[in-house]
Amino acid sequence: MGALPDHIVRSLRVVCIVAATLATQAPASAAPDFTLTTLAGDSVALSSLKGRPVFLNFWATWCKPCRGEMADIITAYRAHTDQRLAVLAINLTDQEHVADVREFVAELQMPFPVLLDRKGKVRKSHRLRGVPTSVFIDTLGVVRFVNQGPIAPEAIQRGLSLILPKGEP
Repeated sequence: MGALPDHIVRSLRVVCIVAATLATQAPASAAPDFTLTTLAGDSVALSSLKGRPVFLNFWATWCKPCRGEMADIITAYRAHTDQRLAVLAINLTDQEHVADVREFVAELQMPFPVLLDRKGKVRKSHRLRGVPTSVFIDTLGVVRFVNQGPIAPEAIQRGLSLILPKGEP
C-alpha cells in the first residue's frame, strides 16, 4: 500500500483539528477565564482564584444526577476549606429560571458560590457535552481532571489529589 494522496491527508488534518476543538476541556490545558455573577449578586472571575485549587461543577436544577452528586461535592468542599479549595457551582441559567436555582440552592444548603451562566458562554468555552460535568483546576490555572457525568466520591478524591497541595488530598 502506498502513501495517501495529499488532498486526503489535508482533509484528515482538518477533521483532527475540528475534533480536538469540539472535545471537552482537555486536561493539561489552561482553563478558559470567565467572569460570572453569583446568585448573591457578586462577580467572580476564575482568574481571581489563581494560586488556589479550583473545583468547577456545571449543573442544572432539572438534572437528577446533579442533585445526587451535590452532597458529595459539599462534603469535599467542607473537608478541604483549610487547603483553600474553591468550589464554584456553575448553573446553566441559559436553560432554566433563577427562581428554580434559588430553591435548589436553599434546599441543598450549598455553602459555596453559585454562578449563573445566563448566556451559556462559560458552558461553551469549556466545551461542555452535558451536565453534570466537573473540572479540577490546579493553582496555576491548568485543568488537571475532567469528569463528564455524575461524579462519584472516588473521582472527587482523584481530582482533588491532582490539584491540592501534595500530602493533602
